[in-house]
Amino acid sequence: MPVKTSAPPPSIPKPASALIWTPFLLLCLIAAAAAIRRMVVLALPPNPAPASPNAILDAVFAARKGLTLAHIIPALGFVALLPFWFAQRMRTRLAVHRRITLGLFVLGTVVGLTAIPMSARPVGGITEQSAALLYDGLFLFFLARAFVAFRAQQSATHRIWMMRAIAVLLGIATTRPVMGVFFATQRLTHLRVDQFFGIAFWIGFTTTYLAGEIYLRRVSHSSPPLA
Repeated sequence: MPVKTSAPPPSIPKPASALIWTPFLLLCLIAAAAAIRRMVVLALPPNPAPASPNAILDAVFAARKGLTLAHIIPALGFVALLPFWFAQRMRTRLAVHRRITLGLFVLGTVVGLTAIPMSARPVGGITEQSAALLYDGLFLFFLARAFVAFRAQQSATHRIWMMRAIAVLLGIATTRPVMGVFFATQRLTHLRVDQFFGIAFWIGFTTTYLAGEIYLRRVSHSSPPLA
């Protein structure tokens, strides 16, 4: 009687993979660029401050420089590790991938916890604060569920919860082009920064979170998640 061998899980079709990887890497680049810009401005503030739309935001973050750095430096490390966590070559090197995963847990926890005091004095008022606290709570919850599954060696469950956490975190990158649209249309809308900042948060985080959920539901009916 022939011995049955388990076939490797089917891979995600190439078109779907390309559709996922392109926006994913773009969001990582946007998030990294935003963090690096903020670090540069905090280290080398323009003197005098330019009369630009970003000047208001720069002043807000400069007023809490230590907290801002404690938030964005781990966030930069998180998004820098993400492409390696998803890379097929790294996933086959279990010891390396495990270290990357542990790094994401540590960095993600710091990012999530520092986001709470960061939302204490929001530029966009209660609209921004509600979006920040809701999605930060979801991020920490998803990250905790992923860690529990990771410790229990439930790899499939761990990947699903981890990808949910990642989708939430990358929402901050999606808010950047949304804010760009608001800045570009200020002459038409007459909205101030404090009026559209919170709206941009809701649009950015919600869009990215829903995109992640749609992706997870799609692959659950076809093939294992790309993680």
